[in-house]
Amino acid sequence: MAELLLELFSEEIPARMQNKAAEDLARLVGNGLKEAGLEFESARGYVSARRLAVAVEGLPTEQLDTFEEKRGPRVGAPDKAIEGFMKSAGLTRDQLEERETEKGAFYYAVIESKGRATIDVLPDLLNSAISALPWPKPMKWGAYSARWVRPLHNILCLFDGAVVPLKWEHLSANDQTFGHRFMAPEAIMVKDFADYQARLKNAYVVLDAADRARMIKADATRLAEVEGLSLIDDPALLTEVAGLVEWPESLIGSIDTSFLEVPEEALISAMRSHQKYFSLQGPDGKMAPRFIVVANLRAEDGGRMITEGNERVLSARLSDAKFFWDKDRETSLESRVPDLEKIIFHAKLGTVREKVARIKTLAAEIAPYVPNSDVELADRAALLSKADLTTEMVGEFADLQGLMGRYYALHDGENEAIATAIEEHYSPLGPNDSCPSEPTSVIVALADKIDTLTGFFAIDEKPTGSKDPYALRRAALGVIRLVLENELRLPLLQIFTEAVKLHKVSSVFNVNELFDFFVDRLKVHLKEKNVRHDYIAAVIELGDDDLVRLMARIEALTKFLNSDDGANLLTAYRRAANILRIEEKKDGISYDQAIDESLLTDPAEKSLYDRIVEVSSLVEGALAHEEFEAAGTAAARLRKPVDTFFDEVTVNSDDTNLRANRLKLLSGIRNLLDRQWDLSKIEATILEVQNASIKLSTKEVTIKTK
Repeated sequence: MAELLLELFSEEIPARMQNKAAEDLARLVGNGLKEAGLEFESARGYVSARRLAVAVEGLPTEQLDTFEEKRGPRVGAPDKAIEGFMKSAGLTRDQLEERETEKGAFYYAVIESKGRATIDVLPDLLNSAISALPWPKPMKWGAYSARWVRPLHNILCLFDGAVVPLKWEHLSANDQTFGHRFMAPEAIMVKDFADYQARLKNAYVVLDAADRARMIKADATRLAEVEGLSLIDDPALLTEVAGLVEWPESLIGSIDTSFLEVPEEALISAMRSHQKYFSLQGPDGKMAPRFIVVANLRAEDGGRMITEGNERVLSARLSDAKFFWDKDRETSLESRVPDLEKIIFHAKLGTVREKVARIKTLAAEIAPYVPNSDVELADRAALLSKADLTTEMVGEFADLQGLMGRYYALHDGENEAIATAIEEHYSPLGPNDSCPSEPTSVIVALADKIDTLTGFFAIDEKPTGSKDPYALRRAALGVIRLVLENELRLPLLQIFTEAVKLHKVSSVFNVNELFDFFVDRLKVHLKEKNVRHDYIAAVIELGDDDLVRLMARIEALTKFLNSDDGANLLTAYRRAANILRIEEKKDGISYDQAIDESLLTDPAEKSLYDRIVEVSSLVEGALAHEEFEAAGTAAARLRKPVDTFFDEVTVNSDDTNLRANRLKLLSGIRNLLDRQWDLSKIEATILEVQNASIKLSTKEVTIKTK
């Protein structure tokens, strides 16, 4: 077995694109090898700022021979037909085989294809893989027609130690690479992957991105601990910095303590987004006046000049942040609200100022459904919710929106609940983001998201396939989490209807369409929590827009079907529903009618009728008080009389009136259970299907007859 090594050496690849590019290259090369009939043990991608590589282990040195068999015309067919078959197969008459089949004698062609040497297969395969890399923004350079993420300078490609005769655009593969741009820029001759990795390390290049990340974290942690500090965990920044350097050297620098007057979130954002520095914190959990910078070389002076240079750069950057902080506080949030008229939310949905007005109105609609809410606080928070978008700080650091609003609100003397709501109304931003629980925050967060959802649906800007440019799926999930985690009895359809009116768009919009979208997101949300999709469907089909009540129904259904009585009653329900479906279709009528007690002649059907009346009363009482588990327990009492009925009573009686009345009994069973769940949506498990196929005879599957 042999090894394939491919390295694409280029100008600096953007860090955000690196990991996916490594995965894509390994996938494309691997798929190409499989399509060529070349199985392998492993294919792994590697990436750094200036190189993208893949190493494939366990490749055969040649393809396997293949044999293809084709059936031709019948023996005795016209010569032209036989000649055409021979031409297509590339064989002569004497190379054809005559074989007897059930349909007579036919000519057969057995075509043998000799496997090619793997090294001969690779050039076209790798060329296609390189060209197919899905870069977000490929570029052209020089006079070349090639397109790649950055100018490509060299291709290293070895198979079993030999150079692969690969050509891509203006480049031909060879057996060399290059080390670190500054510390070892000379060409390096390579024999195989192990040699490649070792020689790169000697040339100050750590090939594996995960290794670089571990080095950075370990060194940064060590430097921090020396000064009694700890590294503020930032996995995303760590990944990005690991993509910026090939030989990481961590250094610690100082921050002027005067900058600590600025909110630490703003300082961290400035350091992170612009400078790619790691922040440190003291034992008290507060930001320390120190930072970690990762250099891409080993300096002769131990990094002193690099550190000093970065300190100067950071000081200038933080001076901007301090200026923004001081300047912004000169103007109150309330006085900034009119400036929101200058910011367009969406061309068809107006300005941010108009959006704020809608949020205020919706907040008043939502507040009565949020326990311990204060309408005045919610109204004030809604008014100020977007005001920080006009500040210098948020203009420079967009990720601080909401957060800076909180700081500025507190500076203005606003109520703590209002300040918190300004910060939290964007949350939750995803399935793992914390969800607001303070009443004012919950109200404004719901109003903001519902306004966004109804607005974009009203102008027909709905998500399509994987495209969701306005993050409406995230907004819908946010509403779902806010409602469920705070147990809000919110009438969504009513709120949607009121929200749509506020947009004043000319298009006709059915709020049920938006609710269906919510239902889909709810299904996804619950499936991630391992709730069976058919249980969800059984409840959602009832059309309830109260998510808390809907969840209670799902929980009750789960407990009901996990019990022996519930599971057996489900089987009886299916049987009753199947009989009704067949008979109602045949008769062209519905048997959803009152039962005639005078026609109940058999003790089993009398017992079933009595139990239906009894259980109906219990179920109705439980449902009226939203005691869904109790309703399920009551419904389970039908099991024994239902089983007895099916064992002892013939539904399809010769007496027309008896037959109709017994079908009405079955309808009573179906209707009683359908009051709480649509059990027709429950899918049978494999075990249930197997048991049913063993237990039920042909007579039982249809209708029992005498």
